[in-house]
Amino acid sequence: MSEIRFPLPDVGEGLTEAEIVQWRVAPGDRIVLDQVFVEIETAKSLVELPSAFEGVVSELLVDEGKTVDVGTPILVIQTDVPAAADSSAPTAPVSEGGLDTPASPPTRPTGGADEGGAVLVGHGASGPVSTRRRRHPSPAGAHTTLAAPPAPGPAAPAPTTVSSASVVPAAPAGATPAATSAPRTEATAEPHVPVIAKPPIRKLAKDLGVDLSRVTATGPIGDITRDDVIREASQASVFRNIQTPEAPADRETRIPVKGVRKAIARAMVQSAFQAPHVSVFVDVDATRTMEYLKRLKASPDYAGIKISPLLIMAKAMIWAVRRNPTVNAQWTDDEIIVKHYVNLGIAAATPRGLIVPNVKNAQDMSMVELAAALEQLTLTAREGKTQPAEMQGGTITITNIGVFGMDTGTPILNPGEVGIVALGTIKQKPWVVDGEVRPRYVTTIGGSFDHRVVDGDVVSRFVADVASIIEEPALLLE
Repeated sequence: MSEIRFPLPDVGEGLTEAEIVQWRVAPGDRIVLDQVFVEIETAKSLVELPSAFEGVVSELLVDEGKTVDVGTPILVIQTDVPAAADSSAPTAPVSEGGLDTPASPPTRPTGGADEGGAVLVGHGASGPVSTRRRRHPSPAGAHTTLAAPPAPGPAAPAPTTVSSASVVPAAPAGATPAATSAPRTEATAEPHVPVIAKPPIRKLAKDLGVDLSRVTATGPIGDITRDDVIREASQASVFRNIQTPEAPADRETRIPVKGVRKAIARAMVQSAFQAPHVSVFVDVDATRTMEYLKRLKASPDYAGIKISPLLIMAKAMIWAVRRNPTVNAQWTDDEIIVKHYVNLGIAAATPRGLIVPNVKNAQDMSMVELAAALEQLTLTAREGKTQPAEMQGGTITITNIGVFGMDTGTPILNPGEVGIVALGTIKQKPWVVDGEVRPRYVTTIGGSFDHRVVDGDVVSRFVADVASIIEEPALLLE
């Protein structure tokens, strides 16, 4: 056997340090190829690291909550490979950019650490593929335990009295007959009501922490719809929010400035003091947008996809960028770089702080594709699984402050971008239509722009174009 000291890698974003958030293994655990063994937090995101080796964990070198530099050994593994076969230095293979990561953004894991869905693939083609088949080893004695018959006794039910419909797993040795028969009694006392929900709806419920058995189904066949899940999640959120917590016993709480919060502070200061901001606002009648969203929700093409005003706002931004390309640009000291593609950033509030992932090449997406991309982006951000590559290369950003009940605001530019547009809450207000005051769905669209790149006329035309789509989505058919 040989000893491997696994160093903290540069996860491909040029960072110099990371915090150990959570160990997924302990000393003495056997670790397999591609198994996620630790969760780290960089200045941009939460990252799961997969193992490039198989063996037994002998030591964890860094405590949870501690920040260490890239290249610092964090784990010791006793591998199954003889020491003589390892002619290289006894460390995990690290390339110039860190671990060998795939060129395209990695897929997000959908299950546990042993499912092979690690965020990073740290070993490339190292090791024979056949080693993957040794996952999920059965614990010692597991077969004996499962096969153990019920404890003998005069009170044990005769085999002939147990129907195939009421068979339960055999009890472990030492279990009493009463304990063995109890599940059968409970199963017949109350009929099971099945939950009818499509796989995407079940995933959404899991992501939002919603118990489907508590959701009132409104679907045509008694199935649970997306709106049912979102309504249940919203109600739960409201009930949580109305509970006022007790005041802390301590007079002060000190929060270390590190990770995402440190990166946010640095970026906001840089943006606020380097780019001269100019902001504009306009009120918009969004009634037709709300009616359009209802039609989209009823369309089979959008089944299982979340539809919200953000989708129309995103399409409006892409359309307005095509008409006013200089808002989709970047300032350097020597030149202005106008981007002819739209990597649309969505400012997302997460438990770890504000992040701005972006939808790559949004200008090439259909409405359905964009809706699915926005939903995936939101769910990934909420789970804290947004990866660094997903937050790089943005060209213009939307901040949806309407979800917090805000009418408008003056957002700060995402560093490196020229424009950011805020979508306020959409609610019914009195509005003059054809000389008459009527209740209409009204919102406020505001935006901040880098005045070094765009002047007031361009800013005004761009925001007016966005507003025109929110007022009349049919313009997108042009």
